[in-house]
Amino acid sequence: MRILITGGRGQLGRALQTALEGDDVIALGHAELDVTDRKPVREALKRLRLHTVIHSAAWTDTAGCEDDPGRAMRENAEAPGLVADACRESGASMLYISSNEVFDGEKGAPYLEDDTPNPINAYGRSKLEGELRVRAALERHCVVRTSWLYGPGRVSFPEKILRAARERGSLRLVTDEVASPTWTIDLAKAIAGLLRKGALGVFHLTNTGSCSRKQWAEEILRLAAENASVEPATQAEFGAPFRKPPFSALANVNAFRLGIGLRPWQEALAEYMRSAVTQGTPS
Repeated sequence: MRILITGGRGQLGRALQTALEGDDVIALGHAELDVTDRKPVREALKRLRLHTVIHSAAWTDTAGCEDDPGRAMRENAEAPGLVADACRESGASMLYISSNEVFDGEKGAPYLEDDTPNPINAYGRSKLEGELRVRAALERHCVVRTSWLYGPGRVSFPEKILRAARERGSLRLVTDEVASPTWTIDLAKAIAGLLRKGALGVFHLTNTGSCSRKQWAEEILRLAAENASVEPATQAEFGAPFRKPPFSALANVNAFRLGIGLRPWQEALAEYMRSAVTQGTPS
């Protein structure tokens, strides 16, 4: 397959290049392809003659999205719509990376693929609008919702926790934001599996199980043999100008029916931590 990855320089984009080794993969970052600009997107897809586009480019800064919802809509909603239009015109399919934050977190159980979204912050609203535009523009599409990504290619939550623990000796993290930490390597392998099966529709792909931010941090510290304490807090106590879904774990139902599953988040995190130590973890 000939595959274009937008956001190809990001942590998921890099993991996808490894998972799709053997395919003809073109990974482009923002400097090489501005996905908010219709003309170069159309020209690129027409020129490249692609089988599919994995649209992983996104603005994931929740606070930034809340401050500038217009930019959030341009980058997370209008851009995937433009890519979907170009895919339709060029005959390519599309896989759009979405988020657990399209849900409000009030269900109290893991969300199924056909549960009704109800985002509660600007980031979630922009990602849901991206889903809707992709579906409206293109019949041959996948929407993959995932959560709490970490992995090589950027300083992500595990590195931030270790750095803060070593600098301060104690941490405060919320107990009322629960989801599923997901290693980009595992996610990329699952996405590759969907592409090879020609799957279409909505899929939830996360490492299995769920935890709070506090529990995730505690497991990171345990694996790293760090003795820093982690005190409980709530979102309200931090006073952020936006809300996060209190429980937004995702149930992988549709991909599991195709034989595609991801291991428990604790196992994935343990392997990541071992590999990060080998490669030199940021501190």
